[in-house]
Amino acid sequence: MGLWGGRFQGRSDRDAWLLNASIGVDQRLAKQDIKGSIAWAEQLSQHGILSPAEHEQIQNGLNQILDEFNAHQFEFQAGDEDIHTAVERRLYEIIGATAGKLHTGRSRNDQVATDFRLWMLDNLPDLVSAIRDLQTRLVERAEGDLGVVMPSYTHLQRAQPVLTSHWWLSFFWPLERDILRLKQTMDLCGVLPLGSGAVAGTSMTVDREAMAQALGFDSISQNSMDAVSDRDFVAQFLFNASLCAVHLSKFAEQIILFSSSEFGFITLDDAFATGSSLMPQKKNPDVFELTRGKTGSLLGLLTGFMATLKGLPSTYDKDLQEDKQAVFQAFDTLMAIIPVFSGAIVTLRINADKMAAAIDPSMFATDVADVLVRAGIPFREAHGMVGEAVKLADETGRGIHQLSTKEWDAIIPTLNLDLSNVFSPQESIKLHSMVGGTAPQAVSVQINTARRCLNAK
Repeated sequence: MGLWGGRFQGRSDRDAWLLNASIGVDQRLAKQDIKGSIAWAEQLSQHGILSPAEHEQIQNGLNQILDEFNAHQFEFQAGDEDIHTAVERRLYEIIGATAGKLHTGRSRNDQVATDFRLWMLDNLPDLVSAIRDLQTRLVERAEGDLGVVMPSYTHLQRAQPVLTSHWWLSFFWPLERDILRLKQTMDLCGVLPLGSGAVAGTSMTVDREAMAQALGFDSISQNSMDAVSDRDFVAQFLFNASLCAVHLSKFAEQIILFSSSEFGFITLDDAFATGSSLMPQKKNPDVFELTRGKTGSLLGLLTGFMATLKGLPSTYDKDLQEDKQAVFQAFDTLMAIIPVFSGAIVTLRINADKMAAAIDPSMFATDVADVLVRAGIPFREAHGMVGEAVKLADETGRGIHQLSTKEWDAIIPTLNLDLSNVFSPQESIKLHSMVGGTAPQAVSVQINTARRCLNAK
């Protein structure tokens, strides 16, 4: 007898069955499905629903199936609709009719919700570890490039001089927030829905708290209707994955720009670049372009699944079958991107001379304004005065560092300015010594703080 019992007389339409089947996607939940079934069988046994002999049969059968999956020897059959039916079918083959008692009091609704949460709890630590590795590479680059100066940019216009180490670390902290959000998602996954049945809760007497403890959950769900339909953890993961990809995409865009001939700040290693089928001189940043491109695909997974959730009228609906494909694709995409990104970061060559040459004297305008502020001039007035100096320099084809003392006195008549140390990248950088700034001592503090983050659990 199939899943549907005696209610259905005819066979399913072949195309309808194929549309309904999810085995091609949810077979990744095999180990979690078996783990959940072992915990469920334990409860059925402890509360007298299974005899000790039946429990032993089921447990041994499930462990045999788990061994088959671990050895990649499990054989799927054409009639396996999903991973749950595949495991149950195999259990029947091993132990016979006793297998039919395993599903007592349980629905595929609470079963799949449990399996999926377990999968997230088992696999998201691998994603966190991959991000940690990328962060480690960034800290190592920051330590290695501590004395290198470069221009920073706002609105893609030159802004102020900064240490290249400060630039590297500017990509560390978004990834740290990504890890924080992934850990929050794991906390959200740590609620056990098993025992919720199809919608009203199981009618069997089981200890849900004991099951939660056995399976590694932190707590149990409080409402069976909510438990079987809750996919907030899916939406949160897809958002987190998308935002992590956006952070990587922004980083990739900077590398693409900085490795172009127009900038020349960075040289790509041959191992992480490709050539052109037509133009022999080309070295293309494909790794970083693919990162940028796949970010759009991840955003599509998020918006698609949110649209799916938006229209659901009740507790569990088959629309929710779309959740796993979105999560698996997002997870696999990040796990493909991040290790390659980490490897590429290690091999990038910084062209310090070109970075230093790109620091325009106009980038010290704010430092000049700060000199005026320290002399007692309100900042807004100082800003305007330096703006006049920049305008004069532009009109005469010079930099502000080339204006004469007489010209400065004409703009700022009441001060005898000493600007001899202002137009220096190193001196400018030293001024920004507060925590979070780009001065060498501030960046050293930042590196130490980043190291502590890497050592945290």
